[in-house]
Amino acid sequence: MRPDTPVQWHASIDSTNEEARRLAQAGHYGPIWIAAREQTAGRGRLGRQWSSPTGNLYCTALFLEPGGIQVATRFPFAAGLAIADICAQIAPDAPVKLKWPNDVRVDGAKLCGILVEAGAGPGGASWVAAGMGTNVQSAPEAVGQSATCLKDMVPGAPLDADLVMEAIRPAFAKRIAQARDDFPGLLNDWLTFAEGLGETVRIGKDVSAKVGRFVGLESDGGLRLELPNGAVEIIRAGDVELVREVG
Repeated sequence: MRPDTPVQWHASIDSTNEEARRLAQAGHYGPIWIAAREQTAGRGRLGRQWSSPTGNLYCTALFLEPGGIQVATRFPFAAGLAIADICAQIAPDAPVKLKWPNDVRVDGAKLCGILVEAGAGPGGASWVAAGMGTNVQSAPEAVGQSATCLKDMVPGAPLDADLVMEAIRPAFAKRIAQARDDFPGLLNDWLTFAEGLGETVRIGKDVSAKVGRFVGLESDGGLRLELPNGAVEIIRAGDVELVREVG
């Protein structure tokens, strides 16, 4: 991705990630940004619905990754850092945190959700659809958690989806390049924003939930969970949620 990768805007669309998937399956791999002012069938991880009212930004970067799926798995970290980077520009005093594996939060409230999908491309490459739903002007309640928006973080600032889209393009290009060339450095940067690092956390929400201390990341981005018996378990499953232990 380049900082000047073109943007294909839609007034309304079912889902920017779905549009990226349609393009890729038709043999069109970009690079291109697909952006929308409204989604009628937005979705997040695990098929959850993503509330997508007008005024917020829904965008997906579609591009080919020559390194295949192994490299594409790094991109949720790159996307989260890109959003953190633009928050540092727009709202430098906001306590932005990255919740493993792919949420951007402020004071425990969700600001941005990230959904990175990939599939087989030509010549051993993978197509990647890196979707980001960022609350710009309103904060719709996310599933099971509170939400915030950029407008609330910087009251009175002239923020809209177009301005945020222009900020995301160079920030994402920079972090994607870092993910490819210096993934250890990217993970170190990510850890500076990590929510719950060094604290007791719960992984999962049902009877199989695991409780321990979030002590860092593996070289591939897996979460290192120190269990009460001192053993360290690596969490990599796609359906893992990170929830702070109360009390």
